[in-house]
Amino acid sequence: MIAHLRNYISTILFVLSLSAFAQDFSLSGKVVDANGSPIEFANVILSVENEDEFYKGTSTDDKGYFIIDNLDATTYFVRISFIGHEEFAQKVILTGNLDLKTIQLNDLPESLDEVTVVAKRPTITRKPDRLIFNVENTALTEGSTLGVLKSTPGIIVSEGGINIKSAPAAVYINNRKVQLTSDELIQLLESAPANSIKSVEVITNPPASYDADSGSVINIIMSKNLVTGYRGSIQTNFTQGVFPRYNAGTSHYFKNDKINLNLNYSYTNQKINRDQDNRVNFLDDSNQIEEIWKSNVNRNTWSETHNLNLNFDYYIDERNTLSLTSTGLYTPYFKYQLRNNTDIFDANENFVSSFTADNLSRDNKYNIGTNLIFRHGFKNDASLTFNVHHTVYDYERDQNVFQDEPGVDDDSEFNTLANQDTQIITGKMDYNLPINESSTFDLGAKYSSVNTDSDITRTDIINGNEVVNMENSDAFKYDEKVLAVYSNYNKSWDSWELNLGLRAEQTNIEGESLSLSETNTQDYLNWFPNVSLLHTISDDVNIYSSYKRSITRPSYTNLNPFTFFLNENTVVLGNPNLVPTYRDHYKIGTSFLEHFTVEAYYMNYDGDIVELPRQNNQTNIVAYTPVNLDKKVEYGFDFLFDYYPTNTWNLYFVTSFYNISEESDFGEGFVKQDQWSNYSILYNNVSFLEDRSLNVSLAFTWAGKNLQQFQTLKNRLVSELSISKSILNKKGIISLAVDDIFNMQDFDSSTNYLNQSSSSFVDVDTRFVKLGFRYNFGNTKLETNERTTSAEERERLKDLN
Repeated sequence: MIAHLRNYISTILFVLSLSAFAQDFSLSGKVVDANGSPIEFANVILSVENEDEFYKGTSTDDKGYFIIDNLDATTYFVRISFIGHEEFAQKVILTGNLDLKTIQLNDLPESLDEVTVVAKRPTITRKPDRLIFNVENTALTEGSTLGVLKSTPGIIVSEGGINIKSAPAAVYINNRKVQLTSDELIQLLESAPANSIKSVEVITNPPASYDADSGSVINIIMSKNLVTGYRGSIQTNFTQGVFPRYNAGTSHYFKNDKINLNLNYSYTNQKINRDQDNRVNFLDDSNQIEEIWKSNVNRNTWSETHNLNLNFDYYIDERNTLSLTSTGLYTPYFKYQLRNNTDIFDANENFVSSFTADNLSRDNKYNIGTNLIFRHGFKNDASLTFNVHHTVYDYERDQNVFQDEPGVDDDSEFNTLANQDTQIITGKMDYNLPINESSTFDLGAKYSSVNTDSDITRTDIINGNEVVNMENSDAFKYDEKVLAVYSNYNKSWDSWELNLGLRAEQTNIEGESLSLSETNTQDYLNWFPNVSLLHTISDDVNIYSSYKRSITRPSYTNLNPFTFFLNENTVVLGNPNLVPTYRDHYKIGTSFLEHFTVEAYYMNYDGDIVELPRQNNQTNIVAYTPVNLDKKVEYGFDFLFDYYPTNTWNLYFVTSFYNISEESDFGEGFVKQDQWSNYSILYNNVSFLEDRSLNVSLAFTWAGKNLQQFQTLKNRLVSELSISKSILNKKGIISLAVDDIFNMQDFDSSTNYLNQSSSSFVDVDTRFVKLGFRYNFGNTKLETNERTTSAEERERLKDLN
């Protein structure tokens, strides 16, 4: 018996010694498919005790081999998986180095894509400061990123840009602002596939960590590869409007244990047409019509654009990550042609004279913004992030204008050469501290420096010779420094959620016009609070309210005092005396019975920046110039209905009744105008066939008579029909879209106040048919990849007019 006890104790000591000293055991093997071919990038996951609890993992190499070392002697659960194949699962007891030899993964009878894509439908989550539209693995991701935005509740996409209600929205991707003009942004999102979007956040009350210039934010949360692997896509679109347009692009995603790479490229070649009929009533001193100028303006733009977007993460270790992100835009070819035919009549509409004016310009530009980010995670789940950003923006326009009046010898012809070079450097630090399971605290600081050098030279063509026109040649230097600090606090308890934030920004600006020998300076400190509160009364009912103060700084070009001549009688002027706009936004709302939301809101603008056409009745010149309005107020009521009549049919309806009032003193008298308006959207999305591979969406947007920048715009109806079909085992998508079905997207506008009297009809190139194809390839599933970088200063980059 003593001998048995001795053997038992010896065995125990031996096992304990293995546990104490044998910490370098390994598990290895080779993974092949049903044909015996090695599988690269198969996921190998080890768990202990609980089969679902991750312990260690790796992936197979290009020959299908894997090894996991530094393992203890214990029991493990091994799971090996690869997309399109059945999962291998086995329990192993490790007492030494173990070779599992060859593991074969059998093909799934159906593609995994068929399971993940059609099984879900979009869902909406309400937070105190935002609405989250979850679209991952839904039919919506079979289209473009712009198509997803058009389907997102609260977002309005039009030819003028992307708005949340009537206010322009800043667009972020993974919390990084996309710094492009409105046209460039829409073009980029239209060419970007949506198959990697996880969700869209409609943030009407951004926290203080966002720049104070971000009044309303659309944040597109993208996805990344799960453990290891590669996936990609290629796509192309052909659009026939007045003229044909072409677009092609490719996207690539790759990740292994150390890096995560996302690379997107697109190319667009297009010609856009626009026709406009203008009428200007030039008035005498008693504001009676003296002359009537009727103009027909045809504008064509030809452009070739290259877009490149890069996101790269390097995982130094479990707590430290280094990231590089970059957005590059290069437009090597942009031709802008205006043909103006103007007839002049007297007050009784008797013909007096006419003239033609042709404007031809050629532009080229590049815009490259790069972020370098380092993130460190602490053991208490806190994190510290450093972000350095640099933008280089170079723009050049070479313009020729020729104005001819029949029967008159002194025709006008001149050339202008304009350049703009902008350098933006920012540095930002963010600290995030989870206080407990229900509350977090954020603290951060940011410094930005913006330097812009612009110049314009006009040469008049006189008797065939070029003579420099010194009155319309200038150079402008702009320098801006902003220092910001902020803090956020988030708290959840019982049925309540609270967000509090405060941001302070110190701004110093200096703008110098060299030819005018004028220097304008601005120096101000501002505070930007925000608060959001949500109370859940029951599963079907909640109420929420929010307040946000934000700022809109003038674009660098608007501050530039240059005069750009569209012709001798139509000019665009900068305004170096512009000051920022401050907006106070209040909102209260309730969601109930799962499908209904009602909101009331009020927005007060102090010094709203608008670009107004101002006619000079003595010189017969119309000048488009940015000014600060004294006051603008918008308030209204929104009613939203989101419903799934069936699992394959989504019906979304929103209608908004709102009032806009604008008032300002132009030095010639005080003006106040207001207008009640209606904005309504009806959206349907239906999936057909057993596998839901055929999707049809039909959307109608009604914009009633409304007031914008002292101009009254009449009714418009926007209509869109899109059809997409999955083919080639769901790896290919073909799509067909028809926009402006009823040809009611053109609009009339009129201006009538003080000594200003004009009207116009704009025929925009929005009626088109688009045919597209996308092919997906690769082998990985996705999960979120949220990255926080921003550069608000780039938002104010604006092309020379």
